[in-house]
Amino acid sequence: MVAEALAGVVAITVTPFDEDGSVDVPAYERVVRRLDGVHAITVNGNTSEFYTLSTEECRTAVDVVAGAGALTLCGVGHDLASAVELAKYAAARKLDGVMVHQPAHPYLSLDGWIEYHRAIADAVPSLAVVPYVRDPRIGGAQIGALAGACDNVVAVKYAVADPVRFACTARDAGVDRLVWVAGLAELSAPGYFAYGAKGFTSGLANVAPELSLRMFELLAAGEDAGEVWGAVRRFEELRAVDGGANNVAVVKEALAQQGVCRRDVRPPGHVLGEVDRDAVREVLASWA
Repeated sequence: MVAEALAGVVAITVTPFDEDGSVDVPAYERVVRRLDGVHAITVNGNTSEFYTLSTEECRTAVDVVAGAGALTLCGVGHDLASAVELAKYAAARKLDGVMVHQPAHPYLSLDGWIEYHRAIADAVPSLAVVPYVRDPRIGGAQIGALAGACDNVVAVKYAVADPVRFACTARDAGVDRLVWVAGLAELSAPGYFAYGAKGFTSGLANVAPELSLRMFELLAAGEDAGEVWGAVRRFEELRAVDGGANNVAVVKEALAQQGVCRRDVRPPGHVLGEVDRDAVREVLASWA
């Protein structure tokens, strides 16, 4: 069941904030309800502004998504003890798995990467574990070693912007051994599907899940997804501006214009200016 769900649209939720800056639980519940039909939901991901959230706020997100109809994952990370603590909370709340953020460390070693993930996987044997790979140094040897040591490592969210490196990494680790999830969303998904990805992550799904689902349907069938790709291109390009500085702000702006939640993002993110707000409005109008 877990592998099947990850071979689909893996939505990464935003974290709505209220006017005093706290997590807006009713708005968060609205966001999750909009994701009806997606195959998996991840809270506390990068689109969720994970690195700005306290442990208690991460737990709140887990509580919101617990019991959702889709497969549910919790992003975990920071120091090892914090990652294990949050993973155990996700297990206690009956989530299906954890997505492990790449360790934020200036001197990350390849063996240390394996040890970090293995410690988390061993702490929650009932949960599926999905490493989030953003460092091109993490290759098939490391992923294969981790999967060989931990039966609950079932998938990889691969977010290195290099389809050739992805193809080599997947084959070195075992392209059919794990579910490979394209971690750079809709614009890159067709290229990664060509080399063995079976699912893709999506922030767009917060705003227009039907577009994400349609793209997956076409890619899974081996059909041309160019028309959907063209429809979402401008939205995803707005998110990618300035090295992704507006990644979350664009999604929240769209949700604000749809009346779902406030547009607020936490520093070091920033809300969009008027020009970019108008650009988001134009994209939403084009979809309508």
